[in-house]
Amino acid sequence: MPPTSVENLIKGKEKEKKNKIKLSKAIAKILAKRREQSYRREINLKKKIKQAGYTFTPKALSRMIISGAVLVTIILGIYLLKVLQKKPDFITPPPMILGIWFIIGVLISIFILWFMFYLSIDMIKYKRKQKVEKVLPDFLQLASSNIRAGMTVDQALWFAVRPRFGILAKEIEEVAKRTYAGEQLETALKEFVAKYDSKLLERSINLLVEGMKAGGEIGDLMTKISTNIQETSIMKKEMSANVTTYVIFITFASIVAAPFLFAMAYHLISVIQQIFSKMTISPGAGAGMPLQISKEVISLSDFNIFVIVSLIITSTFSAMIISTIRKGNIKGGIRYIPTFIIVSIILYMTIVKVMGVFVGGFFG
Repeated sequence: MPPTSVENLIKGKEKEKKNKIKLSKAIAKILAKRREQSYRREINLKKKIKQAGYTFTPKALSRMIISGAVLVTIILGIYLLKVLQKKPDFITPPPMILGIWFIIGVLISIFILWFMFYLSIDMIKYKRKQKVEKVLPDFLQLASSNIRAGMTVDQALWFAVRPRFGILAKEIEEVAKRTYAGEQLETALKEFVAKYDSKLLERSINLLVEGMKAGGEIGDLMTKISTNIQETSIMKKEMSANVTTYVIFITFASIVAAPFLFAMAYHLISVIQQIFSKMTISPGAGAGMPLQISKEVISLSDFNIFVIVSLIITSTFSAMIISTIRKGNIKGGIRYIPTFIIVSIILYMTIVKVMGVFVGGFFG
């Protein structure tokens, strides 16, 4: 073999080796990035679970969701097969089709269950935060009075606990127990703050901790924090009252005006169908007219489906908009969504029945 061929062969192998090294490094970098993302997602999930007041691990949650998805898919599959078997033209699908359907069903069920979990856990976090923020000013006022009476900060927090403070009382009791067990008060308070997704609570406790470090008058500091929280709450209520007109307008448009207009459209379609059913249209009768006349109109059943879907979408977004206007976030309005949907659909059906009595009198 000529020397040039040997050199080219050696160069080609070296180049191939370098390419393999580059490829392995790129794959290792991608895998490391995915592991990092997975680790961050697990940490965020742990934080959410902790802030919702639960103690189970993400792995246990994943197993529960996968098991639930498999169970839901099996139950739904059995139900659908029993329903389809009642039809005379039903043919049992081959095992491959059933297997593909089962895999797709499990994946869709997992996605829906994860979505429902995140939605429910966000609502639980929001309710826990509201409960703590509602009683925090009164608790700080009592603790401030205890400090002025000569107690230390940890004793003042402990003796300020009252049953009416609910979840906050339990958390402060836990902080006090950990403090008496030898843990620093600052560490126990920060651990308490980490259990809630509340910027108000976090800022209040941070101010308290910084005040203790600086050696200031903690009683006056607690009083000022409590007063500031109460003033902020009053300001939010005033802002909410100022936008009441917009809330009334959106509520009226979504649960009164929309069902009424849809009911009128329903009976308009019904009237058109009755008029066309009594007309005899010969082929090519409307050929020279700018408006072509046809007996084909939308069916009332299809229109009802369209109306219900439209009312559900409209009511959902209306509740979200009202919550954003009044409370500054969407989470506070999720509980209004079922009410808006049920009221709008019931009102639509009621108006359809009532208007049907009058319309039936004209075309009866």
